Amino acid sequence: QVQLVESGGGSVQAGGSLRLSCAASGSTGITDFMGWFRQAPGKEREGIAALYTGGSGQIYADSVKGRFTISIDNAKYTVYLQMNSLKPEDTGMYYCAAAGWIPTPRRLERGAYDVWGQGTQVTVSS
Repeated sequence: QVQLVESGGGSVQAGGSLRLSCAASGSTGITDFMGWFRQAPGKEREGIAALYTGGSGQIYADSVKGRFTISIDNAKYTVYLQMNSLKPEDTGMYYCAAAGWIPTPRRLERGAYDVWGQGTQVTVSS
């Protein structure tokens, strides 16, 4: 089993940046995809970025494309989410998730992932 621990959340003003980290431990060798999801108050959890753990295949939700970047450091078993030009609507709890192989159309779907971290809060003020 894989365990995931997120960090790096916080409060920032609109236009600012944050970098989230997701440290993986355990059976990391069976993980093919890692993703970032977020959940705003009163809304469903949505997928915003994902990649293949080999370092390719980055995919983004339209709402974050061009502002957020997902990357991986396999030596540290850590996935990052660099978030730039933050907006108040980016506020929410951010979760890291892991899965085995996922076909391309499903890589931002919550149901495609079976291991989740505890989440880290991001608050963007205007």
